[in-house]
Amino acid sequence: MNQQEFISKIWNFYRANKRHFAWRDNPTPYYVFVSEVMLQQTQTFRIIDKFELFISHFPDFNTLAQAPFVDVLRCWKGLGYNRRAKFIQQAAQIICTKHDGVLPSLPEELVKLPGIGPATACSIPTFAFNKPTVFIETNIRAVFIHEYFPSQENITDAQLMPLIQSTVDIKNPRDWYYALMDYGVFLKKNHKNPSRKSKHHVKQSKFEGSNRQLRGKILEQLLLFKKCTAHELAGVCASTEDKIDSITQDLINENLIEFDNNSFRIK
Repeated sequence: MNQQEFISKIWNFYRANKRHFAWRDNPTPYYVFVSEVMLQQTQTFRIIDKFELFISHFPDFNTLAQAPFVDVLRCWKGLGYNRRAKFIQQAAQIICTKHDGVLPSLPEELVKLPGIGPATACSIPTFAFNKPTVFIETNIRAVFIHEYFPSQENITDAQLMPLIQSTVDIKNPRDWYYALMDYGVFLKKNHKNPSRKSKHHVKQSKFEGSNRQLRGKILEQLLLFKKCTAHELAGVCASTEDKIDSITQDLINENLIEFDNNSFRIK
C-alpha cells in the first residue's frame, strides 16, 4: 500500500466509524488535558463516566488546583495508577501559578509538568490546539504495524515514527490522530492485536493479588475511614502487616498518604 492509499483508507474509515466522547466533541484545553492524563495506561471505555464525574467536581484548572487532594483522589478512584491523581492536581497548580491558568501549547513546556511524558506532551497540543506533532501510542502503533509490516515481528517504534511523521495531516492533525486511534481500536477488536508484534510490547501483569490491587485497596479504605493503623489495614485488605508496611511506605514516598499518631491517612 502506498502512502496516499493508506491516508485515504484511514479517512474513509473515520468518516464511517468516528467515535464521540465529551473531550472530542468539546476539545477545550482543560478537557483535553484531563482526558489525556486519564487515558494513560487506561482504556477509553473505563474513563467515560469518570471523566464526567471529574469535570463536574473540577470544571477548570483553578478549581482542581485548589481542591483538597482527598476530593481529587475520591473522584479518581477506580481509574487505577492513583499517582496520576496527585500528578494532575500538581500540574494544575503549576499551570495556575506559572502560566496564569492557561495550558501551555508547546511540548517542551508540557513535558515539565508532573506525570506528562514525551508522548502525552505531544498529544495534548494536537488535540487541544490542533497543532501537528508526531507521537505514538498503542492504537497508532497497531495501525502502522498492521498496514506496513503485516508479516514482520519485533518492529521498533523507530521504524514507525518516520511513517507517522510523513502521514500527519498538517491542516487537521486532531482528527487525523483520532482517525488513527479509532482504526487501531477496530483492528484490536477484529484482528489479533497487531501491537503484539512490536518489540516494545509488554503484557500487563496480572492485577488480581498484585501490589497494584493492594495499593488501591489501601487508598479505598483510607478514603472510607479517613485513618487506619497498619493492623486495621491488614485486616480489611486481607494482607499481612509486613506487606502493608511495604506498600504504605511507597505511598508515603509518593506523597499520597502520611503517617501520624500510629495511623495512615490521605495526605
